[in-house]
Amino acid sequence: MKRLFRLLREEYADCKMLLRAVPSLTVSIFMLSVVCANLMASKELVHFKYIALDCGFFFSWIMFLCMDVICRRWGARASVKISAAALAANLAVCAVFAALSRTPGKWGAFYESGSTAANDALNATFGSSWYVVFGSALAFLLSSVINAALNASVGARLRKKGFFSFAVRSYVSTAAAQLADNLVFATVVSKLFFGWTWTQVFACSATGALFELLCEVLFSGIGYKIVCSWEKENVGEEYFLYRQKKAV
Repeated sequence: MKRLFRLLREEYADCKMLLRAVPSLTVSIFMLSVVCANLMASKELVHFKYIALDCGFFFSWIMFLCMDVICRRWGARASVKISAAALAANLAVCAVFAALSRTPGKWGAFYESGSTAANDALNATFGSSWYVVFGSALAFLLSSVINAALNASVGARLRKKGFFSFAVRSYVSTAAAQLADNLVFATVVSKLFFGWTWTQVFACSATGALFELLCEVLFSGIGYKIVCSWEKENVGEEYFLYRQKKAV
């Protein structure tokens, strides 16, 4: 038990140092994208028989780009830890939204339309069903681990460390992790609660991952420039020194 508490204290100290090392704007954008993606996932953007995209798509690629730049600069463990912090923030926001959606007050849409249906719909949207929150949390947690592990593994096998290396490791990890994210969510939520067929689960997950990968391709240049500026300015150097001292 003492060993467990000691390990927990060490991990807590490590996380504190990491959160101080990673630029606050990056962490804030990451957390905000996770919250927005979860919220906007309840509104569909495109829906055909075997193609389905929700409005959370506009934020999901930001999440994975943040993971990729953090992994490139601080490593796979750091990426997973920041992802866990973002997930915790998202769950806290979901809990607050769920509590506030059950208060007796009316939304502004009620006074505009005079309809209780609009008020009930907004409460349901911000309240979020437990299985949607559970499915999205599980999918995000698993995909963040897959993304970090693949990103670091592919990067270690590439000799050159320029944009080509950043792009290859980002594209491979994002494609696999986004597919896993979509598959887990579609299985846990769409298959079990909305009656999707397995064909729909796999087809929609694959097409969604493809569109999200295209966004990664379009904006990977921005991510690479951010990483280069961090390396040039030695951003987060204190975390590396902390890890070195800890390893001695």
